[in-house]
Amino acid sequence: MAEEPQTTEETKDRKQERNAFTELMAPRPKRAASSPIEPRPSRHKPFKNRDGLGAYIGAPESFSASTVVSHSADFVVINDLYPKSAVHLLILPRDPSKFYQHPIDAFEDEKFLESVRREASRVRKQAASELRRKFGRFSALDQARSEALDADADPVPEELPDGRDWEKEIMCGIHANPSMDHLHVHVISVDRCGGSLRHRKHYNSFSTPFFIKIDAFPLAEDDNRRHPDREGYLKSDLKCWRCHRNFGNKFTQLKAHLEEELEEWKRI
Repeated sequence: MAEEPQTTEETKDRKQERNAFTELMAPRPKRAASSPIEPRPSRHKPFKNRDGLGAYIGAPESFSASTVVSHSADFVVINDLYPKSAVHLLILPRDPSKFYQHPIDAFEDEKFLESVRREASRVRKQAASELRRKFGRFSALDQARSEALDADADPVPEELPDGRDWEKEIMCGIHANPSMDHLHVHVISVDRCGGSLRHRKHYNSFSTPFFIKIDAFPLAEDDNRRHPDREGYLKSDLKCWRCHRNFGNKFTQLKAHLEEELEEWKRI
């Protein structure tokens, strides 16, 4: 007996049933083996925030030459990560017994103080050389020296004109209330035109008795610089380091003025 012809609807339903059955009976693809979960890198750093200088002291060789300028068994010298002047270096003593001492207390140790002074004298020369490299071509006092170096004479003359004494443009000292825990000494040019000089406290920390020069140590017991908060150094009026003009609390005006002073100062 002949089958009754199927309607289009019935044919469509049969196909859907076969497709569903075929899909159900087909072997399922094997799941790919899951890759091992990589542990997230730890965000913990052994030296953070106020303790950040410890990394340079512990492993100076792991940093680039643009960061760590020099290192020895006793000291590490780095470029300040947040420079407040055209040249700004830090001397980091490596004596563990001095790491966390306040510099005013640490410099009561005459032997230690003398070793820091020797290192500061050496680093001051380095900083002065960097100042000359940056600004010597603008300086009237360095003109004869620059001309001698630029001359075509071969070899370069053994004796060059002395030129400008750039060491006089370098300050060496500490902050009366340091912002970092590890003992450190600033070696910084006088211009105060670094890219990271951003507010009043930055400026006053290098332009008032809050900055204590290395030659002032050891301090007398009654020295006011032992009490920087009481003396209010960081809240002082903003005064130009060069012409002594008083800008009150107008930091933006002072910043613009410092750029003008820089142009004149580097041309001396």
